[in-house]
Amino acid sequence: METTDAAQLSPEEIQALEEKYLFATYKRSELFCLRGSGVYVYDLAGKRYLDMLAGISVNSLGYNHPRLVRVLVEQGQRLIHSSNLFYNPYQGLLAKRLAERSGMARVFFTNSGTEAIEAALKVARAYGHAQCGENKSVILTLKNSFHGRTFGALSITTQEKYQAPFRPLVPDVAIVEDFTVAGLEKAFSERVCALVIEPIQGEGGVVPLPADFMQAGRQLCDRYNALLIADEIQCGLGRTGKFFAFEHFGLKPDVLTLAKSLAAGYPLGAMLGSTRVAECLKPGDHGTTFGGGPLACRLALEVLDIIEQEGLIARVTEMGDYLIQGLREMASRHSIIGEIRGMGLMIGVEIGSAAKEVVARLLRKGFITNAAHDTVLRLLPPFLLSTSDIDEFLAALDEVLSEMALER
Repeated sequence: METTDAAQLSPEEIQALEEKYLFATYKRSELFCLRGSGVYVYDLAGKRYLDMLAGISVNSLGYNHPRLVRVLVEQGQRLIHSSNLFYNPYQGLLAKRLAERSGMARVFFTNSGTEAIEAALKVARAYGHAQCGENKSVILTLKNSFHGRTFGALSITTQEKYQAPFRPLVPDVAIVEDFTVAGLEKAFSERVCALVIEPIQGEGGVVPLPADFMQAGRQLCDRYNALLIADEIQCGLGRTGKFFAFEHFGLKPDVLTLAKSLAAGYPLGAMLGSTRVAECLKPGDHGTTFGGGPLACRLALEVLDIIEQEGLIARVTEMGDYLIQGLREMASRHSIIGEIRGMGLMIGVEIGSAAKEVVARLLRKGFITNAAHDTVLRLLPPFLLSTSDIDEFLAALDEVLSEMALER
C-alpha cells in the first residue's frame, strides 16, 4: 500500500512524483521542506535552514507561532468553510479592522494576491465607465512591475518573460517607462481610469518608488478622475516598518490590495476601496467561493493582534536597519555588491549576474534567499528575526562572496 505520510518518502520519491504528476511550472531548488519552527525550516533529514525569504513575504510571523496554531486548532474544530451566501462571524470583524487601519471604506476578500488585483482592475473599469463611459478604460502600469499570473494581473505585469508566452493580453494597458514626474505626466490622459503601483517593486528588484513620483501619481489621478491603486501584496502589513507602505509617502490610495502575510501562511487576500469606489461593485458583479472564509479571517485577526501586541512593526525597523548596516559594511570588502536598497525587512542587494549562484550557495549552507529580477539578492525575513540571526546570515554571505572571489 502506498504511503500518504510525506515523512516516509525519500527525496527521490518526492521528486519523481512531482515530475510525473505536476505541471512543470517551477524550477525547484534542492530543498525538501518538512516542518518549520520560528525563523527556521527543517528538511527531511532534519537540517535547519534560516529562512530569509519567509515564504516570499508570507510567513511574517515565522513558522508554527503558538497563537496561530491555537487558532487553527480551535477554528478547525468549529468551522473551516461556509458559503459567501451566508454570514460568518469573522469576515465583518476583519473588514472593519483593515478598513479602519487603512482609512478605506470597503473590503472584498479573495484567496490570493492575483485575485485581489483582478478585483481592483474590475473596480477601475467599473469606476471609469460610470464616470465617463466605456472610453475611460486605460490602466497605467509601471515598467518592471509584477502583479500576478492571471490574465488581468499578467496584463499589467510588465516583464517580458512572464507575458510573452500568453499574448494577446487584456487591452487598454499602457506602461510608464520613466519613474519621473514628467514621465508620469506624459502617460496620463482623459482615457486613464487607474494607475497601478507597487510602492516598492518586489519582483522588479526591490525598488522603492521615488516619493515625488508617488505624490505626483496621487495628484494626477485626482486631476484626471482616475483611481490610484496600491499593490501592497508583498510590501504591506508591516514589512516596510509602517503598517502600509503608502504611509511612507504621505498619501492614500483609492484602492489597496493585500495578501501574502495577511493570514501568515493561510491563503487569504483582500482588496480595499475608499468611499470613492464603495458603490462600484454591486451584488452579482464579482464573487469568490473561498475568499473570506471563517478560518482564514479568524487567523488574519490573530495575525493583526500579534503584530500590534508584540510591537513587531518597531522590531521590523530595528532589525531592518541592523541588516542594512551589516550589508553596507560588507560592501566595503566585496566589490561585487552594488546598490543596497529597501525599507524595513524588504531589502534588495544588487550583485549582478552572480545572484542565482549566491542564492544556491547560501542554500547549501542553510540559508534561504531569492534572486529577484535575476540580479538582486532579495531578503524578506520573518518579523521575528533577531540580531544573532542576522549576524549568522551575514557571516554566511561573507563566506560565500569570499569563496566566489577566490574562484574568479
